[in-house]
Amino acid sequence: MTPNSNGLPGLSAIRQMVGALQTMTLVVCVGVVVVGAAAWALGSLNSSPHYAGKGKIACLIAAGAAILIASSNKIVAFFSNIPIA
Repeated sequence: MTPNSNGLPGLSAIRQMVGALQTMTLVVCVGVVVVGAAAWALGSLNSSPHYAGKGKIACLIAAGAAILIASSNKIVAFFSNIPIA
């Protein structure tokens, strides 16, 4: 069985919406990295390890999410080529 790219009406609109959603989530990830880095820096300057740790975790989680979001097309393409027995 192969995927049918023209079998459903509105499929191109859904693809555009998913692409826009992907772009918006990447922009949010960049914003979270900036805010997390600011919290990390301010926590380090003010000798507040709690805020510095939370900022560090925010940066790492946002960077990981951005990697997953940006590579989601390749991940789906890889697993869609695996034959199902």
